[in-house]
Amino acid sequence: MALIDIVKFEGNDREFVWKFPSENLRLGTQLIVKPAQAALFVYRGKICDEIQSGAITLTTLNIPLLTTLISLPFGGDTPFQAEVWFVNLISKLDNRWGTIRPIQLEDPKYGLVVPVRAFGQFGFRIAEPRRFLEGITGTVKVFTAEQIMEYFKGVVLQAVNVNLGKAFITEKISVLEASVHLDALAKHCAEAIQSELARFGLELVNFFFHSINIPDEDESYQKLKVIKEKAAELKVLGRDIYQFDRSMEVLKTAAANEGGGAGLMQAGVGLAVGAGIGQQMTQQSGLLQTKLPPGATPPLPVAVKFHVAVGSQDIGETELEAIKKLVAEGKVNRSTLVWRDGMASWQAAESQVELKGLFQTSPPPLPPG
Repeated sequence: MALIDIVKFEGNDREFVWKFPSENLRLGTQLIVKPAQAALFVYRGKICDEIQSGAITLTTLNIPLLTTLISLPFGGDTPFQAEVWFVNLISKLDNRWGTIRPIQLEDPKYGLVVPVRAFGQFGFRIAEPRRFLEGITGTVKVFTAEQIMEYFKGVVLQAVNVNLGKAFITEKISVLEASVHLDALAKHCAEAIQSELARFGLELVNFFFHSINIPDEDESYQKLKVIKEKAAELKVLGRDIYQFDRSMEVLKTAAANEGGGAGLMQAGVGLAVGAGIGQQMTQQSGLLQTKLPPGATPPLPVAVKFHVAVGSQDIGETELEAIKKLVAEGKVNRSTLVWRDGMASWQAAESQVELKGLFQTSPPPLPPG
């Protein structure tokens, strides 16, 4: 069989490992290794020498390990047999992945188990050609990017399954908030994927999520949304006012059902709840009073201020006395929108405890004569 004068990569950019078809070489053969490639000499299953990027003439100096194994003489154009494997070192970035089945995760913020689906993309490159050739290729003469993807898709999905739940806990976020934290969540999963790929000489170039979501029709997803809404309402109103509002809902329900023993009993229960909440609010407000040392002057109370929308424009922070004057002038009424720090949105003036008394329409009863 004729000896080969030129050895070079003749595959395509989808082939990450390619074996030169002939093993009949000689000292003096031209080896051409393109940028982002590596050429490895294999003799009887053992990887000997590795050459990266360049055009060289094979001599005993640039393939020293192979020379030792074959006992090539110095000089001349001595023929010898060896395999030449080319490894493509470019990055493959367009590898898409997605969970086959939803991952059952407990929402760390609201404590409800929900099915989560995740989709994304990752990129890789062969960072250590020798290790990759030893660990993956075997006797296959061509190893494509698709084959690498098929090998390691399971590694990616396993890392997501194991680490996504931990990432939510570490970041202290709800599954419902995943869309604004995709980069942070991806970082946790990428570390586990890189650790596994490195065992085979691969490097994870990038990893990110396209989306993390829960099926809209899932019952647990609907429950989770309700829990989040209630938690937001509680945060805005404060625990005492929230409980008071809940007790008022009970009273309204009892009044609507009034008309029999059962209705009166429901109303009684509602009144009892309302009274209990009122007592609890009084007790808690008492706990907030700071004990002062004898002779000390207590601090002045902080003035309550609201932003008030008059004529569809915010007139800025306004104290209660000024708002009272605006009510008397007819510029502010029950439905006028107000807002202050801590409120999620603008609300009607009559909904605020501090302002409700400004809209009393009937005078108090006269004292006994």
